[in-house]
Order: sequence, then C-alpha cells, then structure tokens
Amino acid sequence: MKQLDDYRDKKVVVLGLAKSGVQVAKVLHQAGASVIVNDRKEREQCPEASELEALGISVICGGHPDDLIDPGVALLVKNPGIPYSVPPVRKALELEIPIVTEVEVAYHLCEAPIIGITGSNGKTTTTTWVGKLLESAGLSPIVAGNIGTPLSEAAAEATPDNWMVVELSSFQLKGTEEFRPRIACLLNIAETHLDYHGGMDDYISSKARLFVNQTADDTAVLNWDDPVCRNLVPYIKARIIPFSMTETLREGVYLSTPYAPGSQDSDDDEGDVGRTIIYTDGEGFTHEIIRVENIGLPGRFNVDNALAACAIAIAAGVAPDQLEGALSSFRSVEHRLEFVAELQGISYYNNSKATNSKATNMALTSFKEPIILIAGGLDRGSDYEDLIPSMQGRVKAVVLIGETKEKIANAAAKAGLKDIILVDNGKDAAATLTSAVRKASELAESGDIVLLSPACASWDMFPSFEVRGSIFKEAVHNL
Repeated sequence: MKQLDDYRDKKVVVLGLAKSGVQVAKVLHQAGASVIVNDRKEREQCPEASELEALGISVICGGHPDDLIDPGVALLVKNPGIPYSVPPVRKALELEIPIVTEVEVAYHLCEAPIIGITGSNGKTTTTTWVGKLLESAGLSPIVAGNIGTPLSEAAAEATPDNWMVVELSSFQLKGTEEFRPRIACLLNIAETHLDYHGGMDDYISSKARLFVNQTADDTAVLNWDDPVCRNLVPYIKARIIPFSMTETLREGVYLSTPYAPGSQDSDDDEGDVGRTIIYTDGEGFTHEIIRVENIGLPGRFNVDNALAACAIAIAAGVAPDQLEGALSSFRSVEHRLEFVAELQGISYYNNSKATNSKATNMALTSFKEPIILIAGGLDRGSDYEDLIPSMQGRVKAVVLIGETKEKIANAAAKAGLKDIILVDNGKDAAATLTSAVRKASELAESGDIVLLSPACASWDMFPSFEVRGSIFKEAVHNL
C-alpha cells in the first residue's frame, strides 16, 4: 500500500460503515483522498452517514451500486467481516485494485511501535493483560484494534513513546499488505471461521500475515505447544520467543513443572500448586515470575495466556521481576469466563465469547465443581463430539439453545448425561436464553456452577456474543 498522502485527490472506496469504517473514512479524507463510503444497510440504519457527509465525504446506503467500483478507484478499504465474495470486492479483485482492511491504513498512520496479537482463542484476554503489564511497568500502552477502539482512531493519537497493543482477527489480517508489528504473537489455531475463509489453509495463511513483513529487528512470540504455530518457524525472519506449558525451553517462557502434552486434568488434587512461570533468555539468565496458583484468572487456558503475555511484555522491555503484580491482580474480561453472581450457593459464569468447541472445552476444564452448561448457537457444521471428554465427569446437565441444540444434545447423550434440556421460545432470542438460565438454576444445587459457554457463534439468535452475554447476565440478576 502507498503512504496515505499518495491518495490525495485519488478515489478511495470504504466498504462498510461500523466504527472502523467511519474512522478510516475520516483518516483518508484528512489525507486528501476523495472518499466514498458504501453500506448495504438502509439509510435509517446508518446514523453515522450524516456525520461523514458533513465533512464532505460521500455516503451511499441501501445496497452496492453496480458502478461503485471502476478502474478509477485507487484503493478499496473493506470492513473485515465483509466476505471477498460480495460483488464490489470481486470487481476490485478483477480490476487488480488493492483491497485492505482498516488495520493496514492505521499502520501507515501510527507512530508508535505495534504489538499485534492474534489466535483462535484468548486474544482479548491476552491483549488486555499485556496492556496491564506494560502499564504497571511504567510504559504507555494504548490497547486497541478488534478489542473495541478502532486501530486508526488510536493510531491518530499515538506517539513514539507509546506501545500500541492490538488485538487482530484473521479477517483483519487477511486484508494487510505492509503491516509490520514490532512484536507479533500467535496464541493458537483452532478450526473456526471456515465459512468465511473456505478452509483451514486460508485461515492459517491469514493469521500468518502477522509475521510476513517482520525482520530480524522484530520479535515473534509463538505457542510452542501448537503444531500449526510451530510449523511457521521456517517462514519467520524475526527473533522468536516461544512459550510452552509442556516443555522446558532453552529460551522462552515456560512452567517449572510442565503439563503432559494434551492433558487437561491436573496432575494431583492440588491442581497447579507448585508450578511456576519461568523466563530464560537462553544465555544463562533465568527468572521465576509467579507461582501459577497466584495468577488472577482461573483456568488452564489462562495459564497459557499468562505465558504469552509475559513473553510479549519481556519482548517490549519489561523486566521479568516487574510482572508479578499485574499477573496476580488482573481479573476477567467481560464475556470471557466472567464471574456474574453467586445465588444460593450456585456460581454463575458468563463465557459467551466461547464461539467454538475448543474455547468451551477450555472453560469446562477450568472448574472442579459440577457444571450445568448452557450452550448452542449458529450451526457451522460441527458434530460437537469433541466436547464429550470434557463433559464426562464435569457436566451434570446441559441446557441447549440455538441451531445446534440437537447436535450438542447428541454429544451430551454420548457423554452419558441424563439431564439434557432443549429450550426454544420461537423468535424471541432473549426469552429463550432467559428461560435457559431459569432451567439451569432449577437443575443446579449449592456448590454447582452454571456456565454459559456456547461453543458456537451467536448470529443465529443474537447480533453479537456481547449481546448474548449481556442477556445472560441480566437473566441471572433477575433470578
């Protein structure tokens, strides 16, 4: 991609309003481009349109005009969630017009060094945690990207004294060309978003774009326990800092007593007691950072997130002995194994962000108490039988909603569960989830956990996982 000033007086199309589309349109307009913003929603559903038009930016709502893309378009910036199969994007591809996401534009605007964090699970928690670790060490992080604040908005305010800590999705990364983070982290890879990517190859290559433009002056943080992450090593030019829960590393961040590869259960009744997160630089320096039982977040997968966050923070210049405080004081991010309430001895947790089976398996293995699981959502073709091992011996009942309720019910039956409740209040999604919470509370006893961890995306019933989680929390507080 050219520098932003190179688009002065050039025609640029921004596809999709939303927060990132609005901000990137403003950035390109300020750079002197002739910007047209297009959204298929009707005008009354696009309240941002008037604000942009007041700035002199053209806005077209209500569909994609046939003549939107022509040879005179110098750049197409698309909302990350818009598939490459929609007509304007297909036409841009045919005309060989550069197609990027807002992340690429923001990169050329940003003066701060960038930390880019991606993965199938744990992105938001790790990104937020890294921000806290850098802040507690006296650095000046700005947390942005897929986590909430559009990167281009944050980039406009950043200075070289900041660190830009950015959560990135595969959708965003697929639309990058020159994007180069100073520190890049790939947490893990699970089978997800295949309806968008069309297969794992495109999904993995989109994630791997995080490393494509890095040089030997940059750092790549990789999950050494994930074979897909490890297979990328020959293609990475940056210095690599691995993290592992299952290996003692010569250089990197690891556990004093590694877990057995593939294990989910604790080695003993004391669980993580006795394990310590350790950093070693490969040249003789080794430091014990924190005992695992003192980490502020529950769950084996949050130990993994903590390892990654430590490696990233150390790569950014934080001394290992400065990490313990923020690791122990950090609490859950909303919708990610979020404690909601304890009512009559029953604890309620909102894990609405669990939009695939791997995330739900991680949540189920985080508790020793019996679980009543609320799950179900958008059907992407999985049979959910990978949930069976985590259900056995942990889940005492399931309450199921959404398109996948019958599939997950079949998996639960194979796991030996007897209490399998299907809830469907027709088109009223909020009423369905509220009924599911009531059913779960009726099945629960003092000492149990009621856990919303859907293993599915929300879009069959709710506009987002955030809405789904908020309705769950409201239903719990109204019990």
